[in-house]
Amino acid sequence: MRRAAREVFARKEYDWAQAAQPLHWLRDLWMRFREWLDRFTAQHPVGAKILFWAALVALVALVIHIGLTVWRIYRVTVQRPGAVAPGTAPVLLDGRGHLERAEALARAGRYTEALAHRFVALLLELDRADALTFHPSKTPAEYVGEARLGAPGRATLAGLVSSLYHHVFGAEPLDEQGYRAFGAAAGTVSQHVTSR
Repeated sequence: MRRAAREVFARKEYDWAQAAQPLHWLRDLWMRFREWLDRFTAQHPVGAKILFWAALVALVALVIHIGLTVWRIYRVTVQRPGAVAPGTAPVLLDGRGHLERAEALARAGRYTEALAHRFVALLLELDRADALTFHPSKTPAEYVGEARLGAPGRATLAGLVSSLYHHVFGAEPLDEQGYRAFGAAAGTVSQHVTSR
């Protein structure tokens, strides 16, 4: 009898251990919230209506905000290249324009923004020298792998990209000395252009 009972209870159907559910805590949290909401509705019916309408207004405001943000992003991305939105500076398309903009920003003490324009000016210079193909959708690091430069030029370009990432994207502070060192290094890269 004991042996039969052991065999029966050893079957898979009688394994009562609960399986691990990764999102079990989330379901429990949701169920506790629903229980609290039911209690709150039963104890404070007017408060429940106010809570409902406040949540609905917040949801509508959130949807409107998201819609306006998406619309503004869409409008900017489909804008004609020559068109300039009111109150904004025109887009500078050549290397000299980016260099001038970089120097103007540096004189104003906005070294991080100047760094970005100085880097774009370098890329446009390398594009003109046929060392790479400039495209606004490329990341700075992509240019390092693509550039037809000698080893010292590629190393300098990689260092410039690293500096750009630290200051422009990593928000690391930049002073005039750092900006001038970046500009000096950028000025030497075009000397290392190799032929195809």
